[in-house]
Amino acid sequence: MHNAPMWTPLNDSGCELGESPFWHPQERALYWLDIPGRAVLRTRGDIAHAAVERWQLQTEPGCMAPAAGGGLVIALRDGVYRAPEWGGALTLLARVDHDVRTMRFNDGKCDPLGRFWAGTINEAKDGASAALYCLDARDGTPRLTRMADGVTTANGLAFAPDAATVYWADTPAHRVSAWDWEAQTNRLSHRRVFAQFESKVPGAQYQGRPDGATVDADGHYWVAMFEGAQLLRFSPAGEQVEAVPVPAQCPTMPCFGGDDLRTLFVTTARRGRLADELERLPGSGQVLSMPTKTSGLPVRFWKD
Repeated sequence: MHNAPMWTPLNDSGCELGESPFWHPQERALYWLDIPGRAVLRTRGDIAHAAVERWQLQTEPGCMAPAAGGGLVIALRDGVYRAPEWGGALTLLARVDHDVRTMRFNDGKCDPLGRFWAGTINEAKDGASAALYCLDARDGTPRLTRMADGVTTANGLAFAPDAATVYWADTPAHRVSAWDWEAQTNRLSHRRVFAQFESKVPGAQYQGRPDGATVDADGHYWVAMFEGAQLLRFSPAGEQVEAVPVPAQCPTMPCFGGDDLRTLFVTTARRGRLADELERLPGSGQVLSMPTKTSGLPVRFWKD
């Protein structure tokens, strides 16, 4: 268990709504997004003191992953794009036919086989019209497959170390689901509730709602609890085994990084939060880090 965790904010890492962090081992860099700020950010080398680079985009990026051939794959409002290098021109890989006035891509990452998964969000929150997609371009031809649906805000995507389970959250429903997964054929089955949290009730203590997530080397599922000021860690059986306080009311997504994958990073949000909360929790919107005894899994790269 972590006792009084010592979080350190990354210098100049402030965002309106940070998301999709990952550690790039070859570059020794931490990448993340500012969704409403429409930016990709990274810091390299001595990240505690290094400058943060910002790359502005035309629309909101929901998630991204590094590409094995260099550069990134990025899910924007209307589709998934390929960037051959930092700041490079974006090439459309796949477009999704949804109403871009109220729908956009949100949380996602690559699976162990090099396919890019990304879910969508219904920003109007007037129906469970969001879905989860998988983009496979390993044979050189990008093919987008709808894997699951029936949610309002896709979040919490993660893959078990043995590639036999997929996790996925619907944030407004306060629910994390799990599937059995046959990775080679990419088939999901036996959908079940992995974790269900209480909805927000005035006057009652609130755990938060599930946002972004990661899985550690032991197969434990770590989820950021938006408005709950904490990360929760669950065993593969769905038992909560740890709660890690975060000095920001709205953590958004954790990841493990550093050369030994024993630094825990978490992105956070400040957009729409009250002034007194931001004064009390000045780390809101920043990337926070802390050393951990738990080892993470290396980021999965996009293959095309």
